[in-house]
Amino acid sequence: MTRTADSVNAANAASAVSFTGVIKNFGAVRAVDGVDLDIPRGETVALLGRNGAGKSTTIGMLLGLDEPDAGTVRLFGGPPARAVTAGQVGAMLQDARPIKRVTVRELIAFVASTFPRPLPVAEALELSGLTEFADRRVDRLSGGQLQRVRFAVALAGRPELIVLDEPTAALDVEARRAFWTSMRAYAERGNTVLFSTHYLEEADTNADRIVVIDHGRVVADGTSELIKSAAGGHLVSVDLAGRATEEFGLLPGVGSVEVRGGRALLRTDDSDATVVALAGLGAIRGLEVTPATLEDAFLKLTNTAPNTGTGTGTGTGTGTGASAAASTKESV
Repeated sequence: MTRTADSVNAANAASAVSFTGVIKNFGAVRAVDGVDLDIPRGETVALLGRNGAGKSTTIGMLLGLDEPDAGTVRLFGGPPARAVTAGQVGAMLQDARPIKRVTVRELIAFVASTFPRPLPVAEALELSGLTEFADRRVDRLSGGQLQRVRFAVALAGRPELIVLDEPTAALDVEARRAFWTSMRAYAERGNTVLFSTHYLEEADTNADRIVVIDHGRVVADGTSELIKSAAGGHLVSVDLAGRATEEFGLLPGVGSVEVRGGRALLRTDDSDATVVALAGLGAIRGLEVTPATLEDAFLKLTNTAPNTGTGTGTGTGTGTGASAAASTKESV
């Protein structure tokens, strides 16, 4: 069925973020290669990808810092610049620099004053864990405290969508836990959160949905459980004990074999059948069966060389209509 312009506009307006066929080139390099992505209002989405996968370029276009060479980017049904100006979008970026000789409170108050319906300064300070540092100069804060300031700045305009680029990179374990508690509290108000991270356990724990980008394309889009299933249901590991690895690859259910420190790691979608076959071989020394992790899935999904035409995707499982790409083209 052909969608009319009105129906497309209505769908975009119902979404916080909508990418349609987005392409971005930097000279001969295609950084983003036909991305289709839809994020409904109120969802918390993790954006994962290796360095150079196109993740930062995607975030830049979402925030209106870059224009796509083809395709469209819409926030709340309109161009990104309009949503940013209206205070609907807040961003916490890695390369923000502290302003000298102002206090935390003064900085947050100034940023809030530039938006039409800002969050009260005291509330932004509380949500970001900065109340006790409110009267301290920004240029005298630790790296972790500066990350909190960036979070407070992102919240100042009372955004409906908040974009977080590696938000916990400078935080210790306790501060990271406190940050995600604050973020979830903000999301629970019905706001949309999009964050990128290299801490895969953060994505596993805090995201409703995970989008994996590789070579400029979406290679997986779905819940954490769906994406883990792309890696195979379980990992079965045994001591090699002098056995050739080739025979392990022929066992039922086994999709791949890896050797680490004298042990064979078998990725399998039927761990029961694999274990029974191992027992038949007498290869059960040090036998362990564990569920596949998000890291396993991420490594499998992003381990495809460019121009091979191979890859693995998952369905969204979220009713968003965003599909997973099954191939890659050019490196970033």
